[in-house]
Amino acid sequence: MTVPLDGIPLADHAAGYAAIAEAGFTDVWSSEVNGADAFTPLALAAAWQPRLRLGTAIAGVFNRGPGLLAMSAAALADVAPGRFCLGIGASSPMLVSDWNAVEFTAPLRRTRDMVRFLRAALRGETVDGAFDTFAVRRFTLQRPPAVPPPLLLAALRPGMLRLAAAEADGVILNWLAATDVPRAVAELGERRPHFEVVARIFVCPTEDARHARTLGRRMITSYLTVPAYAKFHRWLGRQEALSAMWQAWAAGDRRAALAAVPDEVVDALIVHGSPEQCRAQVHRYTEAGVDVPVLALLPTPELAAGDPAALATMLARLGPRARTPA
Repeated sequence: MTVPLDGIPLADHAAGYAAIAEAGFTDVWSSEVNGADAFTPLALAAAWQPRLRLGTAIAGVFNRGPGLLAMSAAALADVAPGRFCLGIGASSPMLVSDWNAVEFTAPLRRTRDMVRFLRAALRGETVDGAFDTFAVRRFTLQRPPAVPPPLLLAALRPGMLRLAAAEADGVILNWLAATDVPRAVAELGERRPHFEVVARIFVCPTEDARHARTLGRRMITSYLTVPAYAKFHRWLGRQEALSAMWQAWAAGDRRAALAAVPDEVVDALIVHGSPEQCRAQVHRYTEAGVDVPVLALLPTPELAAGDPAALATMLARLGPRARTPA
């Protein structure tokens, strides 16, 4: 499950984490855009639900310097030894340059360099030298973790997917349909033992299709107009389906862009329906090659009030301990 949960203050997440664990979810994975940072929600989960596995999806490789990212990862690995996965990625120019005043250049090389730095630093080695995109002078973690966390890379297109396969312990996929998974996985080639394919899946558990599609269109026009995601979906074969949206967006007509998103694209990228129907759709991702399906729970009319009891019921119906309908 993606955390933090929408509409619930972090200080009140203890009950939400308990409901996640009770429903049979094994992991919580953080997101980091303009809400909570990637590490704080996981630190709370580590304290409140010590059986859950924790993962960042993702911590950006530009927004923190190499040493700070290593320290943040080491601290969480120290709190949850053997239960933490560090997911990193390039993020986007908006988050990096517009919001954090950092130059967004050579994202693939920066990500590769950060993987190599983190490998050494999290083993407790002293890192001293120049990488292609940054240089580090004699950095050594004061408290290297007893169990260095696995490193996973967020990847969309072939270059980053191949980098993940070559140098990371797993890959994190995002914004793709179950039918898209085989194409992404094919770029990984032969994988090493224990390499994991993680995918964030947007889930809107409501039978109000109009609500789900309205929300889905807003999300699609917000995300898939970002150049990296637009290129990703062209690569996946959605040029024809999304060209009208991209044209309207480029012309500044947001209303026309929303209207141009076909229902079939929304239904492919946003899982919706009853919780039982959503579970069955998520299962299609695992059948296609995803090892760790990470649900990102979207607001629904049933959950709009932020009622903890309603949330717990919804999680129980979505979770692995629920019975899959025949």
